[in-house]
Amino acid sequence: METSNRKSYTQLEKIYYWTASIHKWNPLLADDKNKNIIVDCLKYLSDLNLITVYAFVIMPDHLHLIWKQNGKNGKETPKGSFMKYTPYLFLKQLKDSGEADAFLVNASNKKYEIWQRDSLGIEIYSREVAIQKLNYTHVNPLKGKWFLAKDDISYYYSSAAFYHNGKNDFGFLKNIYEVFDGR
Repeated sequence: METSNRKSYTQLEKIYYWTASIHKWNPLLADDKNKNIIVDCLKYLSDLNLITVYAFVIMPDHLHLIWKQNGKNGKETPKGSFMKYTPYLFLKQLKDSGEADAFLVNASNKKYEIWQRDSLGIEIYSREVAIQKLNYTHVNPLKGKWFLAKDDISYYYSSAAFYHNGKNDFGFLKNIYEVFDGR
């Protein structure tokens, strides 16, 4: 049986639709305190101007971002920093609560794995692609098994309200239409 790996490579200064999933699709992000770890990390990297976040949604077992990495964080990319720092905080909590064993792996280079290794990066090169990815991101909480809210703007851990009414509760969102509309 042939397996396919998703394209996770992203370049600095380009806008990407990016998806990362929790190891074994464990619903680690169902807990709001874990969602807040994600939000706080995005805010921190944004405040340092290392990333620009145009859209996001945090689901129980994965997240979608539309973002741009503006520059390196020391020797690593902001994506690398995000993928290292968030697991550190998650594992700290999981160990304290005795739930870390769900993330044990048999690997020579690590004991635990929080993020699956198959993140997906798709470059957003036009307004049309931006619209398609933005819409997909915002309806994600309403699709499939989740039904996390009555409508897209009611789901708090998303940028949908920002695009519907300009409400920027998170303080780091930028409007992607300004990129393609030249504003």
